[in-house]
Amino acid sequence: MAFTANDVAEWMYNEVKNAGILHQSKAVSHIIENFGEAFIYVNDNGNQAIDKEVKKAFKKLHGGRAAWERDGFFWGWH
Repeated sequence: MAFTANDVAEWMYNEVKNAGILHQSKAVSHIIENFGEAFIYVNDNGNQAIDKEVKKAFKKLHGGRAAWERDGFFWGWH
């Protein structure tokens, strides 16, 4: 089965909604292991990051109920 950006975004949405928090490092590891490396890229700082299409779909799903905490590198539910 081929996964889509929306599949990954739905997983992220459920994780942050149920746990209240989703750390970027955990998300990246889980995405690589379960959805494939196609949804990860290396950003300008040399860190693994989540594909922009996934983040767009995730933002649409959470509709502002999840916020990115820049200093802690995680999304939090509010």
